[in-house]
Amino acid sequence: MNSPEKTPETETKNSFLRIKKFHFAMLLFFLVFLTAGITTFALAFGEDKPAVQVIREREEFAKLYDAYDTLKNDYYQDVDQEKLINGAIDGMMESLDDPYSDYMSQEDAKSFHQSLSSSFEGIGAEIQEREGNIFIVTPLKGSPAEKAGLQPEDKILSVDGKSIQGMSSTEAVALIRGEKGTDVKLSILRQGAKQPVDVTITRDTIPIETVYGEMLENGIAKVQITNFSQNTATELVDVLNDMQKEGMKGLVLDLRQNPGGLLDQAVKISSLFVPEGKILFKVEDRKGNIEEYTSENKNNNNLPLVVVIDKGSASASEILAGAVSESAGVPLVGEKSFGKGTVQRAEDFSDGSNMKFTTDKWLTPEGNWIHKKGIKPDLEVPLPEYASLPFIDPEAELKVSVASEQVKAAQKMLKALGFNPGREDGFFDEKTKTAVVAFQKSKKLEENGVLKGTSTIELMNSLREKIKNEDPQIKKAVEVLKQEMSK
Repeated sequence: MNSPEKTPETETKNSFLRIKKFHFAMLLFFLVFLTAGITTFALAFGEDKPAVQVIREREEFAKLYDAYDTLKNDYYQDVDQEKLINGAIDGMMESLDDPYSDYMSQEDAKSFHQSLSSSFEGIGAEIQEREGNIFIVTPLKGSPAEKAGLQPEDKILSVDGKSIQGMSSTEAVALIRGEKGTDVKLSILRQGAKQPVDVTITRDTIPIETVYGEMLENGIAKVQITNFSQNTATELVDVLNDMQKEGMKGLVLDLRQNPGGLLDQAVKISSLFVPEGKILFKVEDRKGNIEEYTSENKNNNNLPLVVVIDKGSASASEILAGAVSESAGVPLVGEKSFGKGTVQRAEDFSDGSNMKFTTDKWLTPEGNWIHKKGIKPDLEVPLPEYASLPFIDPEAELKVSVASEQVKAAQKMLKALGFNPGREDGFFDEKTKTAVVAFQKSKKLEENGVLKGTSTIELMNSLREKIKNEDPQIKKAVEVLKQEMSK
């Protein structure tokens, strides 16, 4: 999921923060055994000086050695030595209390690397662990997760009936991902909802196509970047070239629900819109040393631009938004972004496992650290309330006399679509049934006044289409862009 199901995405520093083999941890545990051997030899022959010298070199690990030896020798069952070592590393990562630092087993590491490639199999949603809970950061465009109605900030309570509270995002991804064509049932709690709902999603191959373009009106193009994968910069250049052939005179760049991805792609894309020599972002290490990254754009692209962001815009997409805003004066429209201001590096162990950990802060060109704060747009434009209505389980039967939060959501959807249910308090009465029948008639469905299966899916799809067609954030961006183009 990497989240897409990815998750957690990691900000890989490509050429300037390279992914390299990490041998330190394995060497450390080799020294554990070596130290034990030296100690035994010294005690047997009365030579204690070498053992004391070795221990004193890394005295902070004495407690770890003692715990390992005690469990290995005295636990009531035989212990898996490799599992103990992996658990020690995992415990170190957990102690950082950083949702972006994680230890991954061989299988998890394989999934992680796949999430940065051209495709993977799963439901297609970025997730994040916060305070022991797993949240959706954003569903990928066109993914099963998006089609099922998952939204940013949805909390996942369980996967196929198994609670995932207390799990890391990597552990949750391992449960949620699976082979194409298989089903996974998620228990979802949406913000503002009192009761969770079960959502069954059929896994599919998730292609990492990350750039989508279309011409709107008066030479205005809208280009959406869904995440920053290996080929995103190249995809974007190709799409922009196509838009120029269609007469593009101005561009709306849509970064909504973009969870980020590879840092080098953010650098390349930001450079397309920021003048040469201007700062794109800054990186600050633990000692306070700051390195600036500047645009290498030599094309002097003066294309009028407006960028749209929301609470699902995170990390690399925030780097791009901050760069164009502060170094190129590009207007930002929409809602405050997610607020991820750290950079991660992924390093592999020799056995194929992996650990991902935070190495630096990143700052906007003006030195702002947006972590847990987000980037506030120049023009705040919220989506209508109906855009964040909770998912309705198609397997649930909503009919006369039923009262529930899902009925309330259905009533709000019906009203937004022009079918007045008469009430929005969650009680399904005869007037609500009349509204359902009218909706079913408009879609040429069985007119039974019951919301279930196809009727429920059509209701949610119709609302999604309305949101797309009446998108106030894009409309405002077009309005602002027209003003920029007329200057």
